[in-house]
Amino acid sequence: MVLAAKVFLVREKYELDVLAQKLKTFKVEQETTVEGQDFDLVSEIGDLVVGKTELEGVFSFDVVFVVKHRGKPLPVARTYEAPFKFDFFKDRLLLTVFEKKARANNVANEVSKAVFLSLGQVVEARIAPETLRSFHEENFDDTKIIFYDDVDLPNISKLSLYGEVLGLTSLYSDYLTHGKLWYIVFKSKKFGYVIGLTRNCVVTAFSRMEMDEFKLFIKDQVFPLIA
Repeated sequence: MVLAAKVFLVREKYELDVLAQKLKTFKVEQETTVEGQDFDLVSEIGDLVVGKTELEGVFSFDVVFVVKHRGKPLPVARTYEAPFKFDFFKDRLLLTVFEKKARANNVANEVSKAVFLSLGQVVEARIAPETLRSFHEENFDDTKIIFYDDVDLPNISKLSLYGEVLGLTSLYSDYLTHGKLWYIVFKSKKFGYVIGLTRNCVVTAFSRMEMDEFKLFIKDQVFPLIA
């Protein structure tokens, strides 16, 4: 199973026990009707564990989707559970949501509303292009995929490279004159995992690992890159 996460920056600092108290009371219920069937959808936060420098919990939310059953639409409710973690790293408070990008964004927005009563207090964490490039060039031999954005070639929005030892190819250097590194897939020298990483801190683990290992990797390898 592929693990995914996205890291966010919390613009205001809170003591973790105060943060936990605010999150503990969060619960949103919404009634909706799909294909003539009524559903009561619930979003809530539970399993909170507070430490000295981190706060963990689970954000659960209901989604209704429609499947076909013998040619007829059948609405089905499903509950997703997204683990999340607040970490103090240096002088910043970071939120990591362990879900795919779209759902992680939704969870981050709901957490922002739960804690700060508005959007915009939990924002995307960013890695500077030059920082991602330096990180990649420390792993020259182990980068398998590179995407470039902010490309200055007409009618081209992204460039990509796939293969072995990409950093040593002439195309790698040539593409750097036209764009910036946006996404890399590399094998970590320290951990040995194959990981995908974007500049807006979407992290995808292509190696098999436990969630605790994934959390440790992000804290050790991704947090130091954030601008």
